[in-house]
Amino acid sequence: MMTTPTETVMACPACKGAFTPDQMMSPILFACPGCRRETQVLAFPALLRPLQKGAEGETLLVDTDASCFYHPDKRAVRPCDGCGRFLCSLCDVELGQQHLCPQCIQTGVKKNKIETLNREITAYDNMALALALYPVLFWMITCITAPAALFVVARYWNRKTSIVPRGKYRFVAAAIIALLQIAGWIFFIALMIHKKG
Repeated sequence: MMTTPTETVMACPACKGAFTPDQMMSPILFACPGCRRETQVLAFPALLRPLQKGAEGETLLVDTDASCFYHPDKRAVRPCDGCGRFLCSLCDVELGQQHLCPQCIQTGVKKNKIETLNREITAYDNMALALALYPVLFWMITCITAPAALFVVARYWNRKTSIVPRGKYRFVAAAIIALLQIAGWIFFIALMIHKKG
């Protein structure tokens, strides 16, 4: 299946205007369409060639083609979005919106920088619900755990809570229970003040 590299756009360093594929392959100076600055772009042919999904690495046929960093005898199809090394279709790993080389993936896993490859995710929604529910057995500590549950709900509302997508109902339940506990404490304190007065 062939796809065109629409994401591969080179821009003018002065005005950030995009160059056309013809301009990127021009052997002579030309005026930038945006700022009229004299410019010459030298791009590897693989940068503008249509991409092949799932193909085996191509053999390097022409001396002007870029070769893969990891396989010097294979034609490069794109640069790595992490380090910029040229990759053949064997080394190109599509991960979300990025195309990465094996080394960048290994480094990202070690440093926990690639969110889609994280091996563990803290279930903050379960934590908030536990903070709201478990202390009910020991009602005296709910004056501490209810605000803590509300903090966890507010702080981690937009965080991923599971590898499998799930709703926010645990967060909502934790917030409702915590608010009821806080309201109960306010009522209890008001009642004690009223009895003394």
